[in-house]
Amino acid sequence: MILFSSALELILKNKKIMNKLVIDVVNEKIFLMIITKEDIYNITKENTKINYEKLTLIIKDFLNSNSLKIDDINKIYVNRGPGSFAGIRNSLSVVKAFNVAKKIDYYCYSFDDFKDEINVKYEDIPNLCDKFKIKKNLIKPVYLS
Repeated sequence: MILFSSALELILKNKKIMNKLVIDVVNEKIFLMIITKEDIYNITKENTKINYEKLTLIIKDFLNSNSLKIDDINKIYVNRGPGSFAGIRNSLSVVKAFNVAKKIDYYCYSFDDFKDEINVKYEDIPNLCDKFKIKKNLIKPVYLS
């Protein structure tokens, strides 16, 4: 016979919590959001060349400030444009590196993908990617000319 607390502990160990990271570096600000089961956290940073080069460190610091590590992230949603060439290129490179190193699936969205939706918020992006069947691990950047 298994005690209730032992059975619950086994279930919790086998259950993986879904944490999602949203990255948007195509606009005037770098925007990051973490969506957990219980909370939503976000930050913005200046969109500068120096911050593009430090994007991985900015993500790491943001995760650490919310008691998370990159290993705690299950899915990443990255804005593929239209927008800044450098921002798109750098954010897609970082996300692709996370995919290769940590096997984290990513979804490259554009707000243009959700054109029929009204008042799209960043926290809606994971559900909208499902609704509009955005393919995982597929990159199709949209650069401004």
